[in-house]
Amino acid sequence: MAHELEHLGNRLRAARQDRGLTLQELAESSAMSVSTLSRLESGKRQASLELLVPLTRQLGIRIDDLIEPEVRDPRVRRPTTHRDGLEVTPLAPEGSAIHTFKITYSPTDTLPSLRVHDGYEWLYVLRGKLRLRLGEQDLILSRGEAAEFDTRVPHAMNAAGNSPVEILSIFNGDGERMHTHAAADLEPERR
Repeated sequence: MAHELEHLGNRLRAARQDRGLTLQELAESSAMSVSTLSRLESGKRQASLELLVPLTRQLGIRIDDLIEPEVRDPRVRRPTTHRDGLEVTPLAPEGSAIHTFKITYSPTDTLPSLRVHDGYEWLYVLRGKLRLRLGEQDLILSRGEAAEFDTRVPHAMNAAGNSPVEILSIFNGDGERMHTHAAADLEPERR
């Protein structure tokens, strides 16, 4: 538990400063001495619930906000899915604010229908060639090229030529649903 409390004082000071409060203002509103608060913030006084509860109430935070969270396993372990010639590998945890995927498009003879939806997309070609139809533009992107576009412009993508294309793609939530068809619509890869 000592490790989790290691930065409590710094977090307490930051929360106070973020709210524009002086040591004296917070100490008075929490019914404690300025000296006690100063010693808590500097780590020279051990924190107790008796001291933290009034402080967190005045700051509008939870005690948990002051405690260092347990370091979670950073690896992303989500299944690769297949649908309509796409192989979609999630690269961000479920519920992440940024939706990142590695998408492989199998070669096809025809470009999929143009789509329009709210949001933005950023993509980077890892290997192969990508055909990107964006409004009236018909573009070929090669390995190492990137594109960013407003997804309210009609757009579609596929592999250009006879080889698959692999891209790194970042979407907002609307783009993720449209381009990957959400995990519920996709079949997990069989291992």
